[in-house]
Amino acid sequence: MPEIKADIASDHRLTIADVNDISAQKSDPKIRVASLDIFRGLTVALMILVDDAGGEWPRIGHAPWNGCNLADFVMPFFLFIVGMAIPLAFKRITSRPDAVKKVIVRTLKLLFWGIILQGGFSHAPDKLTYGVDMKKIRWCGILQVVLVLILTCMHYLGCQKYNYAVTWFFFLQRIAFAYLVVALMEVFTKKELTEELPPGWPSIFKLYSSQWLMGACILVIYLAAIYGTHVPNWQFTVQDRDSADYGKVFTVECAVRGKLDPPCNAVGFIDRKILGINHMYQHPAWKRSEACTDNSPYEGPFRTSAPSWCKAPFEPEGILSSISAVLSTIIGVHFGHVLVYMGSHGARLKHWIVMGFALLILGLVLHFTHAIPLNKQLYTFSYVCVTSGAAALVFSSIYALVDVWGWKCMFQPLAWIGMNAMLVYVMAAEGIFAGFINGWYYNDPHNTLVSFHRTLSRFHLSSFQISYQTFRHKVHGSTLVCWLNSTHLLQIYWIQKHIFIGVWHSQRVGILLYVIFAEILFWGMVAGIFHRLEIYWKL
Repeated sequence: MPEIKADIASDHRLTIADVNDISAQKSDPKIRVASLDIFRGLTVALMILVDDAGGEWPRIGHAPWNGCNLADFVMPFFLFIVGMAIPLAFKRITSRPDAVKKVIVRTLKLLFWGIILQGGFSHAPDKLTYGVDMKKIRWCGILQVVLVLILTCMHYLGCQKYNYAVTWFFFLQRIAFAYLVVALMEVFTKKELTEELPPGWPSIFKLYSSQWLMGACILVIYLAAIYGTHVPNWQFTVQDRDSADYGKVFTVECAVRGKLDPPCNAVGFIDRKILGINHMYQHPAWKRSEACTDNSPYEGPFRTSAPSWCKAPFEPEGILSSISAVLSTIIGVHFGHVLVYMGSHGARLKHWIVMGFALLILGLVLHFTHAIPLNKQLYTFSYVCVTSGAAALVFSSIYALVDVWGWKCMFQPLAWIGMNAMLVYVMAAEGIFAGFINGWYYNDPHNTLVSFHRTLSRFHLSSFQISYQTFRHKVHGSTLVCWLNSTHLLQIYWIQKHIFIGVWHSQRVGILLYVIFAEILFWGMVAGIFHRLEIYWKL
C-alpha cells in the first residue's frame, strides 16, 4: 500500500513511500500537507472577514434563515478540515488505548478554550472585564453526550482515576464534539492494508464501510427527529433589557410536525426542552429576516407587524444541529483517506473533484426543489452537501496549485496562519489582542490607543419627529446597530476612520480593506514570524 511521506528536500511536498519499506517508515517525519495548512489558514481568514466586515456587506454575513452566505461556509469548512486531518494524525496506530487518550485530551482542550473564549467568560475586545452569568450561560445538552462518550472510553481504558469537568458549548465545542466522535470512529475502525488498495472507486468506500454506515445512522436519526417530532405551542419571556417588551411573556402558536420555519422547528423545540430557553442565544440571525424588520438583511428595529417569535431566542449551535454537523467531519475523513491510500495526484484529484461536484449538485437540487432547504442554523442535509462539496472543490484547487504545480509562494501568508491557526483565531477572530490594546488608555478608559467611544442618547419614536425611511437611509450602510429605543456604545477605530474610511470616503469599502490588510495580512505576517522562530500553538 502506498502512503504519504514528507520529502525533506522540498518542504511539504508529497511523495509516495512503499509500505513495506521499514527503514523509510522509521525515518518518516511527521506529515505536513501544505495545501491543508493553506486551506486551514484561508478558513481562519474567512472567519475574521465575515466577523468584522459582515455587518457592512450582508452577503458576507450569515443568512437570516434559509440560504447560504459566505459566513455560513466557515463552520463546515473547519469541520471538513478537522476530519481530513484525522487519517493523517492516526496513519499508524501502535496502541489503541494511547490513541483514545490522545483524542480525549485534545477534546477537553477544545472544550476548555471554548468556554473561555466563547461561552461568555471573555468580554474582549470592547470591555476590559471577564465573567459570565451562570443563570444565562449558553450551554448545550450535547455535552452530556460528550461526557458519556468520555466516561465510556475511560472505563474501557481503566482510567477512572481521572476527573474531567463538563464545560459549555459553542463554536470550538461543536468542533470538539465532532472531532471526538469521528476520531474515536477512526481509531476503532482503522484499517491496516497489507497490499495495494484495489483499483476503482468502490474500494476506498468499502475499506471504511463501517464509517459510512455510522454516517447513515446519524443522518436517519437527524431526519427522523427533525421531521417526526411534534412541536407544541410554547412561551418565552423577553430577556433584552433594552427592549420595550422586556419582561413580557409571548406565546408562539405551533402544534405542528416537520416544519422548518424559525418558530416551529424541532431543533429549537429540543433545545428549549433540554437546555432551557434562558441558556439559548438571545440574538439569532433570524431577527434580520424580512418577517422581522424592514431593514432586512441588515439589522434594524422590528416591524410593527413582526411576529412575536422575532423576539425569541434560538440556539444556532444546538443539540440536533450538532449531531448533523458530524456528517461534515465524516466526509472530511473520507477525503483524508483518499489522500493517504491513493498513490497519485491525478487519482486523488479526480476522486475529490467528482465527489465535490456530486455533493454540491445534490445539495442545490434538494434546496431549489424545496425538498430540504439550505439552512445553517438547522444544519440541514442539503447544507451539509453544499458546504462539503464547496470545501472539496476549494481544497482540490489549492492542492493542485500547491502540491502538484508547486505554486506555494503566493499562498505563504495563509500557510503561516494555517500552521498557527489557534494563535490567530484567539488573538484576531476572538479579539483578545484588540482587547489588550484597548486596555491601554490615557486619563480615561474611553481614550484608548487606537479608538474612541461615543455614547448615543436614547431614541424614542414618540420623542422625535423623524420618519423611519430617513433614519433607515442614514444608517443603512453602517455596521453599528442603531435601535431606536435603547442606549448604544459606538466604537470607531482610529485606524479605520483616518487611514481606510477617510481615504476611500466609503465606510463599506474602508472597513473591508481594513479587515483584509490591517487584520488578515497583519496576522499572516505575525504568524510568519512565529513560524521562523518555530513557535506554534498546538492543542
